Amino acid sequence: MHRTLKPLAAVTGSLALAASLSACGGSSAASSDEKTVTVYSADGLKGEKGDGWYDKVFKDFEKKTGIKVKYVEGGSGEMVQRALREKSNTQADVIVTLPPFIQQADSKGLLQAYKPVNSDMVEPANKSADGKWTSVVNNYFGFIKNKKELPGDSPETWQDLLDPKFKGKIQYSTPGVAGDGTAVVIKAMHDFGGKDAAMAYLKKLQANNVGPSSSTSKLAPKVDKGEILVANGDVQMNFAQSKSAPNLGIWFPARADGVKPTTFALPYAAGLLDKAPHAENGKKLLDFLLSDAAQQEVSSIGGGFPSRANVQPNDANARALGRILDGVDVFTPDWADIDKNLKEYVDAWKTATGS
Repeated sequence: MHRTLKPLAAVTGSLALAASLSACGGSSAASSDEKTVTVYSADGLKGEKGDGWYDKVFKDFEKKTGIKVKYVEGGSGEMVQRALREKSNTQADVIVTLPPFIQQADSKGLLQAYKPVNSDMVEPANKSADGKWTSVVNNYFGFIKNKKELPGDSPETWQDLLDPKFKGKIQYSTPGVAGDGTAVVIKAMHDFGGKDAAMAYLKKLQANNVGPSSSTSKLAPKVDKGEILVANGDVQMNFAQSKSAPNLGIWFPARADGVKPTTFALPYAAGLLDKAPHAENGKKLLDFLLSDAAQQEVSSIGGGFPSRANVQPNDANARALGRILDGVDVFTPDWADIDKNLKEYVDAWKTATGS
């Protein structure tokens, strides 16, 4: 996922960041003493108007520690590729991506072990056993629709999306680049019972698809305005966006009529980068992201689900988010298989869709 956003006062833009890092050098002795921490992150947690979870947490973190957060945002795959290119001269300290890209970062040797304070309260499925990464915000994959143009329960199934009325009105983000785009392939493979059946369906869907998008978050405004009617997304990001986009409706395609719709957990997972230039600052930030205050604000400010199992907010957002998942079957992907075979699955998608 990728979204271009206005930075916080405590956060520099990516261009300014690139200039400052090239000037000081990520591994220099001077940089290790700086009161900064650099975060590479998938989008969705920072608000367009400075009102997102990252905005609040980063501001509170700086106030408490004096450490400024330098923030760079892009698609999950894009952030991993950037960190990989910089592996010999690491520029960032913390990386936050959606699965399977946090697993990809780990398998490519980009992460070092660190178990943040309170990470013992995170469910085992949402963290690595060796401490290489820990989820900081829970989330679920989903789709969005323009509920003004598509009122009620329409559409409900994958089959519904093949209707000619959706020609040029469907768009999803790029598998292999965006976490949510990759999630389209993962859910289709689960719902249709395997790669070949999923690709056969996505080939048919291409007749109605506008085409790939490197940005998931930019699809929501297009759906809200009616430029397109259906897109992919995730519950946390789209729920937050719906506050200023009243026509957004979150839904989950079912395999067929009479079958429960499905989704799967797609958490924001954070890890400390190997040879991070400000590793101690990175550890402090990871601790802060799992602190009581930050986790309590995941729903009320971020529109997401706390990562810590012992934090159970009861604010209006938390209750609304619970209702969104009512009646939806949550499955667990085989992340080890997906990490191992991701290129094969993405290549199959490219072949099926001609992308």
